Amino acid sequence: MPLTALLLALQDTSTVDTAAQVVLPSIPPAESLNMLDLLTKGGLVMIPILFLSILTVYLFVERFLALRSAKSNPEQLTQAVSEYVRSGDLTGAIGFCRAQSSPASRIIQRGLERVGRPINEIKEAVQTAGKHETYMLEKRTDLIASSAAIAPMLGFLGTVTGMIQAFQQIQRLQGAVNPSVLAEGIWEALVTTAFGLGVGIMALFAYNFLINRINRTVNDLERASTEFIDLLQTPAS
Repeated sequence: MPLTALLLALQDTSTVDTAAQVVLPSIPPAESLNMLDLLTKGGLVMIPILFLSILTVYLFVERFLALRSAKSNPEQLTQAVSEYVRSGDLTGAIGFCRAQSSPASRIIQRGLERVGRPINEIKEAVQTAGKHETYMLEKRTDLIASSAAIAPMLGFLGTVTGMIQAFQQIQRLQGAVNPSVLAEGIWEALVTTAFGLGVGIMALFAYNFLINRINRTVNDLERASTEFIDLLQTPAS
């Protein structure tokens, strides 16, 4: 190939590469959004979802602290009460239970206050006190379960309303809509679903964790009640 033709070919190749570089569009950098921006873009539905998240965290902390303070050792409690009872110091046993200030001690205290009456009446008092203490342990956990169910539904509601608005915009523009604008409306609508599912998962985990702790505490209460009734029915030596 002649030298002149080779130089012309190289010049044409350079021209094509330069034109291709000019034609290629520049991709804009991804927009970085913080948490406040996402909450704002989610719309009004984000307000109740945010409220449910705060409520769930508050109830979980409050119930966790209550369950931790209610934890007791039923064996040690019944052993201490049995020593008072066997020595005939009923007043000391009641004072000891009052000083413990735990669900198990309050149940035994109700039974001790009825010592001298028929055993069936003592059992009924212990069972009634046990039901009340169980109710106090389970108090407000139903709100956490409700948050676990309601938060995802609110997220889906926000997505549906956002999609309706996106399709209304397409109708107003008679289909001549920029795909990027449509995509922006869709992902903004999906923000509520993401937050709703996140709050729902958090609330479900908190509810199951608390229920497990409550079941263990109730089991300890039942053990303490049974051992107390057995103590009263044991013949004195």
